[in-house]
Amino acid sequence: MNLVFFKIISVLLYLISLLPFWILYLFSDILYFLLFHVVKYRRKVVELNLKNSFPEKSVADRLDIEKRFYKHLSDLILESIKTLSISPKSMKKRFVFSNLNELTKYFEQGKSVIAVSGHYGNWEWGPLATAYELKEKVLVVYKPLSNKRFDNLVNTMRSRFGAILVPMKHTLRKIIEYNTQPHVLVLVGDQTPPREESQYFINFLNQPTAIFLGVEKIAVRTNKPVIYFSINKIKRGYYECLIKPLVEVPNQTKEFEITNIHTQVLEHIIQKNPEYWLWSHKRWKFSPANLKAHHD
Repeated sequence: MNLVFFKIISVLLYLISLLPFWILYLFSDILYFLLFHVVKYRRKVVELNLKNSFPEKSVADRLDIEKRFYKHLSDLILESIKTLSISPKSMKKRFVFSNLNELTKYFEQGKSVIAVSGHYGNWEWGPLATAYELKEKVLVVYKPLSNKRFDNLVNTMRSRFGAILVPMKHTLRKIIEYNTQPHVLVLVGDQTPPREESQYFINFLNQPTAIFLGVEKIAVRTNKPVIYFSINKIKRGYYECLIKPLVEVPNQTKEFEITNIHTQVLEHIIQKNPEYWLWSHKRWKFSPANLKAHHD
């Protein structure tokens, strides 16, 4: 992408972000129609994921989840654009922590914390809201985009209120850098690991699923308490984050225990309100069987 075209796109996105929410949601309704009915964006991926995850549900029930997912996805896209200009006051009103003390109690003890979340609710607003609420540093681990210009733009959006974006491969280096001051390290636990790093599978949503082990490895190595950010959509444009303590002393856990715990928490959240998870992601790219065939 050339620089001129990128600048045009950037200015356009910023102008869209200045629109009031009620207009953004009109755009979202149009986007839903285009994604679901016209472009049919990853419809087959979503249909297959839902069919394998909820075989007990009827075709009609799964279609209802699918439609609600695409409506949420459209909202999420416009809400993400809104982060370019959203005010701290608006963010505080629209993304609420119901029990922030479950996080700050560790800071009072001089401890740092690992917070796990998933691609659920509005995970893009999470870093902004957390950084706004806390005086402590918020380190957000992310997987860089292949397009450097868009990667910088997304990082600018996510770090507006002070969150520090950490490329995945630099995680330990950044932890060491902030080791002397209490901080929260935010990780997304439901990313698909690369084929060569798919060492552990768990039965997740009714199917064998390769699980990213980064959360557990970092937790055991640093011995930081692990909590879960459970983001619930209250209504359109409003979210509540419930903080769930998971593991107090990671280096006393058994192998894969932390991974099992945070994965099961996410599974229960998805089963309760499935439409708010990222079903368009190709989460089940490979199984233990085809991995074995690949190695053979």
